[in-house]
Amino acid sequence: MLPRLHPARIVSTGFYVGHLPGPAGTWGSIAALVPAWFIHQAGGALGLALAAVAVTALGIWASAIYAQALGMKDPGSVVIDEFAGQWFTLVLVPNDPWLYLIACAVFRGLDIMKPWPANWADKNLPGGFGIVIDDVIAGIMGLVLMGGLIELW
Repeated sequence: MLPRLHPARIVSTGFYVGHLPGPAGTWGSIAALVPAWFIHQAGGALGLALAAVAVTALGIWASAIYAQALGMKDPGSVVIDEFAGQWFTLVLVPNDPWLYLIACAVFRGLDIMKPWPANWADKNLPGGFGIVIDDVIAGIMGLVLMGGLIELW
């Protein structure tokens, strides 16, 4: 186990959100909505897309260290992957509370169901890359679905 204040533990657990009791992935997705709102407000869709790429890279690094320290392939307490995936899903979503809730449900559904190629990535890719990239794939699927929904809206 890494020390409580180790940067990889803080990042990979989403500032300890992953340690909350219950469904860590859902808590991580909900927690990701708040910073996404402010990032989108300040930097628009491009700002949120760049933040999603940055948190993906940071998440790969942190979750690899954290998972190795725990001796696990994909610890349930790692939720930085939910932040990355959720932020990709939100890139085209305007700052509207209802649309954010819909986007959260869309991403969680995709993350839980893991349609191909997310399920392939989850099963076959090792280390921090494997922990994070399946959620990024689900997030990009969510981005496409939310973009279509908003276009039809």
